[in-house]
Amino acid sequence: MNSLYNCPHCGKKSFTPWKKAFAGQLNSPGKVCIECGQKCVNGKGATLFNAIFSAICFALMVAVYLKAPDFWGTEYEWIAFWEVPIVIGLILLKIFMPKLVNAFFFKLEPAIRIDAVK
Repeated sequence: MNSLYNCPHCGKKSFTPWKKAFAGQLNSPGKVCIECGQKCVNGKGATLFNAIFSAICFALMVAVYLKAPDFWGTEYEWIAFWEVPIVIGLILLKIFMPKLVNAFFFKLEPAIRIDAVK
């Protein structure tokens, strides 16, 4: 697979969408550029997107959990039957959607995290 994204340190195209997807946000250790050896992460936008998306998914999980038993006997009784698959789907969506968005939409930035052990 051809590299599509430039390293913020050396400016060379050394990141594929797959590698960029797993570079993580600002609080992660990041991925190493194969050209210069410096670590890169997805920027502030990716971190903000992940925080907002995770909060929305969590709120929806809590809402489904609390409201599903109340829907028996109403026109929305399907939600009580599908409660567990909906929550599992929201968990999977919370895990994979930020990675998919990171792979294509946010730019790479230098990692700011300082690890004690290299």
